[in-house]
Amino acid sequence: MAKNKLVTEFVCSECGATSPRWLGRCPVCGTFNTMVEEAVKPAPGSQSAAKTSTVKKAKPLSDITYETYDRTSSGISEFDTVLGGGIVKGSLVLLGGDPGIGKSTLLTQIAAHLSQTKNVLYVSAEESCSQVKMRAKRLNLPSDKMLIVNETCIDGIESELDDMEFCIIDSIQAVYTDELSSSSGSVGQVRECASKLMRIAKSRGITFFIIGHVTKEGALAGPKVLEHIMDTVLYFEGENQENFRILRAVKNRFGNVAEVGVFEMTGEGIIAVTDYSGIFLSESRGEEAGSCVTPAQTGARCMNVEIQTLVAKTAFGQPRRMPLGIDYNKLVLLTAVLEKRCGLPLGAFDIYVNAMGGIKLGEPACDLAVCAALASAYFGTPIDKYTAVFGEVGLTGEVRAVSYCEKRVAECVKMGFKKILVPAKNMKSVIKYADKISIVPILYVNTMIKNLFK
Repeated sequence: MAKNKLVTEFVCSECGATSPRWLGRCPVCGTFNTMVEEAVKPAPGSQSAAKTSTVKKAKPLSDITYETYDRTSSGISEFDTVLGGGIVKGSLVLLGGDPGIGKSTLLTQIAAHLSQTKNVLYVSAEESCSQVKMRAKRLNLPSDKMLIVNETCIDGIESELDDMEFCIIDSIQAVYTDELSSSSGSVGQVRECASKLMRIAKSRGITFFIIGHVTKEGALAGPKVLEHIMDTVLYFEGENQENFRILRAVKNRFGNVAEVGVFEMTGEGIIAVTDYSGIFLSESRGEEAGSCVTPAQTGARCMNVEIQTLVAKTAFGQPRRMPLGIDYNKLVLLTAVLEKRCGLPLGAFDIYVNAMGGIKLGEPACDLAVCAALASAYFGTPIDKYTAVFGEVGLTGEVRAVSYCEKRVAECVKMGFKKILVPAKNMKSVIKYADKISIVPILYVNTMIKNLFK
């Protein structure tokens, strides 16, 4: 019997106009290449049409049984940390990143580790099975028990999932369903395949690791619903020419979204990095002006990160502001505070800011360190390599209290720092460290400048 297909139509992603067939240009708004295929409803007579039920399914929240999630170790400590302590059964984990960054290598290592005690299926939709075996052999992975299949049809993949506990899909853009006529990787195909994987995961308790492509802007390719239905969305970041990689969680239903994992790409594969001093701190800090160290809180951990700045006389009419790892609007705000409240004429200078190691600092506690680094670059005076700074800066120039103050100071003490500038309102919580490190309370930004440079 022929399989019933979904009734589809083509919808413009810009204006929502519909068409029974694909058009290169939307007839309503006139934009090109915005018509994407979407499923409307099952065809008449399809057995998948759900029948309306009159039985009430809603329950009071007090009657719901609390469920504890058992976690399984992936074999890589940093990966477990980013997930929130391990892999949750029946979850969907989406891993995105630039081509060649190491996504397949990372998941191959995890699959090989899990296959020693669990039933694991590796679905290679882009590579041949021999290519995956070649990678596993190069990394010396114990992959004798790992099952692998080269399949691109979602129905063929489902038939291979009997008795499986974990499944790796490499990648979702290469998988398609026969129910849609569009090619694999299109918006409709990605949406339908991801939705089917979600139903399989929740009904059969299978954990899926799904590799996703990214666009040239760095965002995950495909519809946004792909990220919505996932339990965890991870980004694998780094430069192909460098050995270090950063794994960042942007969504996690079972853990903290602020967690960051650090990895190193070696000849034996991807290994977790626990000593961050060589990644986020330079060996020459304190020798040149324009750098400052701040203890940054990322998820459940605290790590010292060096912020480097460069202030140069502008050669154009409009000064440039180029931050890496720091929000652009935050940099503009802090520059205005330094100029208005502290008298530093930065309006005629190009400003470049970089957070070492490719990490992104989004918390307000790094504001004061950015101001200190900018002041150091302007005055041409280096900040001592064993001095750390943190605090939130307001528009009035005041330094506000921040969270995890005690943890930040403790990290600086452990790393051998001798002096730390903290918000004055946090002084009570860290006074117990006064015998181990020199603690300077800061109430206003200009007080910080006087303490460091005058």
